[in-house]
Amino acid sequence: MEAQVIRKISSGQYRLYSRKKNPKTGHRRNLGTFRTRKAAEAHERAVQYFKGH
Repeated sequence: MEAQVIRKISSGQYRLYSRKKNPKTGHRRNLGTFRTRKAAEAHERAVQYFKGH
């Protein structure tokens, strides 16, 4: 199952979280907050691209 990495927060913005939990804290790392889901999805693609390069 794919972890949910983009979540809507109470301010109405979208936050991107890492796919893996941080072993030290047990939480997912915040990878940025965006005004639209489309922007968060675009950043998620960029993160995955740079992980492979």
